[in-house]
Amino acid sequence: MAIAGVGTRFERWDATLTTPAYVPLAEINSIEGPGMTRETIDTTALDTEGGYRTFITGFRDAGTITLNMNFTNATYSIIKGDFESNTPVKYQIIFPDEGNTTFQFEGLVTECPVSIPMDDKISVSVTIKISGTVEIV
Repeated sequence: MAIAGVGTRFERWDATLTTPAYVPLAEINSIEGPGMTRETIDTTALDTEGGYRTFITGFRDAGTITLNMNFTNATYSIIKGDFESNTPVKYQIIFPDEGNTTFQFEGLVTECPVSIPMDDKISVSVTIKISGTVEIV
């Protein structure tokens, strides 16, 4: 059965807490991704039967996550800190389904531009490049 996105949470691991835990990021309007892809390697030879190209699999890429969010100083400061870090950060997306399906992954913030329109809210579009796999919990 289909579910609405209302209630979905995006959280980041905070190891600085007395008891390290995932902490929600506030004011997120939408989440896109992960945009997983897989490379293919062309193995076609001149004597390949049937005249069709043949392929084998190559590396997988878990892709990116894009967060569109309202600007708040607190959340932007956290994201900017992740942007400045050279170490992947642990994140998770928790869906509002019956089983609280969760995507867990590590990633690097690669973009965090701020948009300041004349007649709308200030927003941030954050791009996180996933490093490794996405675990479904």
